[in-house]
Amino acid sequence: MTPVPPAPAVPTATYRLQLQPRFPFEAAEAAVPYLAALGVSHLHLSPVLEAVPGSTHGYDVVDPARVRDELGGEAGLRSLARTAREHGLGLVVDFVPNHMALSPRHNRPLWEVLREGPASPYARWFDIDWDAQGGQLLLPVLGRRLGQDIGNLKVDGDVLHCHDQVFPLRTGTERLPLPGLLDAQWYRPVWWRLARTELNYRRFFSISELIGVRVEDPEVFAATHGTLLRLLDEGVVDGLRVDHPDGLADPDAYLRRLHEATGGRWTVVEKILAADEHLPPSWPVAGTTGYDALRRVDGLFTDPAGAQELLGLYRRFAAPPADRGGDWAPTVRRAAYQVVTHELATEVDRLTRVVSRVCTASPDPALRDHAPWALRTALRELLVRLEVYRPYASTDAAAVVTEKAAAEARAVFTVPEEAHAVDVVRDLVLGRTGDGPGHAEFRARFAQTASALRAKSVEDTAFYRYVPLLSANEVGGDPGVPAMAAEDFHAYCARVQRDWPATGTVLSTHDTKRSADVRAAISVLTQVPQRWAGVLSEVTPAGHGAPDPHLVWSAWQTFFGLGRAAGERLQKALLKHVREAGLHTSWTEQDAAYEAAVAAFVAGGPCGAPGRLVTGFRDALAPHIRANVLGAALVHLTMPGVPDVYQGTEDEYRALVDPDNRRPFTPLEASSDKADLTTAALRLRRRRPEIFGVSATYTPLSAEGPGAAHCVAFVRSGQVLTAVTRLSLGLAEAGGWRDTSLTLPPGRWADALSPEREFEGRTLVEDLFTRLPVALLERADGD
Repeated sequence: MTPVPPAPAVPTATYRLQLQPRFPFEAAEAAVPYLAALGVSHLHLSPVLEAVPGSTHGYDVVDPARVRDELGGEAGLRSLARTAREHGLGLVVDFVPNHMALSPRHNRPLWEVLREGPASPYARWFDIDWDAQGGQLLLPVLGRRLGQDIGNLKVDGDVLHCHDQVFPLRTGTERLPLPGLLDAQWYRPVWWRLARTELNYRRFFSISELIGVRVEDPEVFAATHGTLLRLLDEGVVDGLRVDHPDGLADPDAYLRRLHEATGGRWTVVEKILAADEHLPPSWPVAGTTGYDALRRVDGLFTDPAGAQELLGLYRRFAAPPADRGGDWAPTVRRAAYQVVTHELATEVDRLTRVVSRVCTASPDPALRDHAPWALRTALRELLVRLEVYRPYASTDAAAVVTEKAAAEARAVFTVPEEAHAVDVVRDLVLGRTGDGPGHAEFRARFAQTASALRAKSVEDTAFYRYVPLLSANEVGGDPGVPAMAAEDFHAYCARVQRDWPATGTVLSTHDTKRSADVRAAISVLTQVPQRWAGVLSEVTPAGHGAPDPHLVWSAWQTFFGLGRAAGERLQKALLKHVREAGLHTSWTEQDAAYEAAVAAFVAGGPCGAPGRLVTGFRDALAPHIRANVLGAALVHLTMPGVPDVYQGTEDEYRALVDPDNRRPFTPLEASSDKADLTTAALRLRRRRPEIFGVSATYTPLSAEGPGAAHCVAFVRSGQVLTAVTRLSLGLAEAGGWRDTSLTLPPGRWADALSPEREFEGRTLVEDLFTRLPVALLERADGD
């Protein structure tokens, strides 16, 4: 048997597998030969540590010291690693440092905290404010108010039962009458609706079932990372994807500690960067998980003029108010106000308590005599004006919490003297008031609250309200500027190659709201906005046949992107859409009549007879959808960075928001153009890693002729050339490529999919694209 070389320290490409009880380590191991043949260097596994039983994602960790039994335990993971090694593959795992599941039955450290309170050695693990709620940890686990649900609370020995949940009893309290028994615990079970305003523990965003972990504490870091570090030391695992570092108290310090503990293993972080934001240069990581690349690739295949025209059509069709979907910036601001005052009210209250303590204890008279309501108002007004997730200790906080934001926040106050609270808060965030007691805690909690607010207000609310072009409403995206010029894309790639050459890049993930191929189809609508408006007028009867035109617009775009699909998948995705939007119904205040009307519309519209007209329209645009799908895939696989291929996306993959995109993986059984292209690119990356690696080069290549603007091309290290078709419908309407040419760098260039085809010198683009609307060429005559 020919020896298989070890997996490289820096992946050439990773393949994301969503592990779950229906797809455990054993199933992943069976897929190894297929994935090795595909050409990746590493398997990228979703979280592997012990999670809530039945979890389909693994981010609800309950025991970071154990590999998850439902997946096959540590023995199963080791077996997968051995088989992967035999095929030349390594393992990258997704790690969750920010939170654990609030599930006492399964989370033993939390169980001990509930039983022993702040004296428990595990109390330092969890981010709990014991000074609030009378020293009891508030647990929002009751379906109704306590008075209505108390009959479902039962004591059995030293355990309290509540429906299917169990909680430990404080020693010596088990014989007390129930009301007194509840008062005597270190926790207090309450109606779940109180989570919005009364919680005294940090959570993941607004998800009360996930409790924040204090990994900034060295002992907690050691306890929660021990198993992961051992697996790295023993060669079972090779690299890491760090989930949501923005939730941590000090991402800078955490990543330095992690880098030292792992010996500098390849690590990427799930950091969502705003359009003009850069990753902190001091972070000792390879880069991000790649949402910044996703935004650029998608934008490259979006027609800017058509997107603007589509926006106008959307405004006339749906007639949304400016701050409820009509304009991007006002929609984000309104959503932020809603989230900060409702969903994150408890986080703002805790932040207010912290800043009030800091001001009261400060020897600086300028910090004294500020009413809590004024400080709360200042916090809220500054938070909603942040345009990135959060500030960091290693970067300039003044660039995040700007003077412009402060001026706008001051204007909200009717009494100028009370507006000084804004300056107090901002100065504390910026570290201008020294570093007295509580200052560091305030800065950390302000940043943590800011990141939760940004995620909930933008990705989980505004993305579902402002919907002129759904393909732009993706994680890390900027719906207000959906298109990207080719020259801007090239500039981005050059910067990545220079600054973060080993960063991750993605097009589809477990968190994307629509897979890359669904987005690629939807973006074609920017090339036919008027024709799309005509189709909508045909399938939409008077009165729209639905509860509101906003839903109609979103539903038909979703259906167009997905194509022929099971009605149940579309129903679930659109129900999630309207609940996230929160305009007529929501997850916590559901309007049954509205949701029934949505279901009826979907069944009778997209999933009924009118759907056939849209399907026919989509079929007529198939060549242009194909150009977008293949173009985006090839650019992703050959641009700077380490591409992550989401399970199944080596073939055309149409999926909507989770859980639709988290179905168990099945290896591809038949070939396709996209599969052939993906395999060729991945194998080339694995065979010649130096061409794409940290010392590689990226050189844009310009076409000449009437169709030049529709050809995007670049060369990697003088050895591999990528060329793709951009905005193919506009190209066809303008007369096609005609004599458009691309002058290749010196030498002979072979088609990676058909090596017998060679090109040299000035080449007609039409000749490059005879079979596919893209071309991947490799230098055929050496250096």
